[in-house]
Amino acid sequence: MLGLRMPELLVIGFIVVLLFGGNKLPQLGQGLGEAIRGFKKAMSDDDGQKQVTPPAKDQTPPHA
Repeated sequence: MLGLRMPELLVIGFIVVLLFGGNKLPQLGQGLGEAIRGFKKAMSDDDGQKQVTPPAKDQTPPHA
């Protein structure tokens, strides 16, 4: 995990709480979660797109 151990993670967490405050952390987490879900959905939609072919022209003979 990038060489981060518990003391480093605690310091990073403490700095985040100081910067954003305890009241903003749930909103930040919710926004981050929505962004990740949106990114995953966009990636799966892009992979799952089917090749769309234009509709065939009507092959009936013209009326006289």
